[in-house]
Amino acid sequence: MAKSIVGLDIGTSVIRAAEVSEPKKTRPTLLRYFEVPLPPNSAVRGEVIEIATVASALKQLWAKGGFKTKDVVLGVGSQRVIARDMTVPKMPIEQIRESLPFQVQDMLPVPVSEALLDFYPVSEGVSEGGPVVNGLLVAAVKSAVLANVQAVQAAGLNPVEVDLIPFALSRALLNSKPEEGTVALVHVGAVTTSMVIAIGGIPQFVRIIPSGGDDITAALVGRLGIDQANAEQIKRGLGFDSQSAGPEWQPAIQIIRDVSGDLLNSLRNTINFYVNSRQAPPVQTTILSGGGSNLQGFAAALQEITKTRVIDSDPFARFTVSKTVDQNQLEASKRSIAVALGLTLGAK
Repeated sequence: MAKSIVGLDIGTSVIRAAEVSEPKKTRPTLLRYFEVPLPPNSAVRGEVIEIATVASALKQLWAKGGFKTKDVVLGVGSQRVIARDMTVPKMPIEQIRESLPFQVQDMLPVPVSEALLDFYPVSEGVSEGGPVVNGLLVAAVKSAVLANVQAVQAAGLNPVEVDLIPFALSRALLNSKPEEGTVALVHVGAVTTSMVIAIGGIPQFVRIIPSGGDDITAALVGRLGIDQANAEQIKRGLGFDSQSAGPEWQPAIQIIRDVSGDLLNSLRNTINFYVNSRQAPPVQTTILSGGGSNLQGFAAALQEITKTRVIDSDPFARFTVSKTVDQNQLEASKRSIAVALGLTLGAK
């Protein structure tokens, strides 16, 4: 593998890229970070729609960001990617992966021939039939991934690996000194929210919820009849704040609360499902990241509804940051950079 690698996070309205050197070291070095906007509808919910448009944006990203390698790890995490519990007989991981097409058809919404499959081992145990490996089946609809890969290749880049975004988040944010007990990692993006529940820093459960910060903006546009720019400004300015805002802002605040409430309920229900279905210890801490989590009052509301201690993520805890990286840009992107960083850590 090259001495440096780029983690590439293609979102709905922006592409983020982080170049990291020696990613297998205890403290890799973040060499470069840059992001560029995407034209509307060129990518939808993490899936590339217009290959040529996204390829052009990637070329611009490389030119402006000064990246020194073309080797990239590409993140995927749309609703057409699933992660499910799976237990298989103990065998080498290569054999487990080779056997997946013959074992998982009943677990998939599409034929095996139309899916990309992987297995993430979590623990080992013993069943009536002998030793087993417990883990997570990861399955992605091929068409949800191949357009992203084609856009990267059309930009002259080399996609060395495709990785699940929740796994990338866990590597970046559940560092070498993980929180004790059971931890939920919640990353609120523009159109999806990723949740990883981990014990001792090891992911046990993954869900991708089809809701994010853009849902609030869309609701403000639709219900108040305003344009998107004003809706974004109102969302960021108000959040859950009903104390200092005048009565004229109450309709907007109520919309923000209603839409955010749906996501908060989904997060609470997901945690409860994990605990109840596995008879597992309760989640004690929630680590919060993602641009959508910047909404004023969201962290406090999440803490109240989940009855967990909610803390901010620190995406740079595992990294040495080069002095050449723009510190102001890093600070502005602190909530959103974790995916790109974590993708570099999983490169083989």
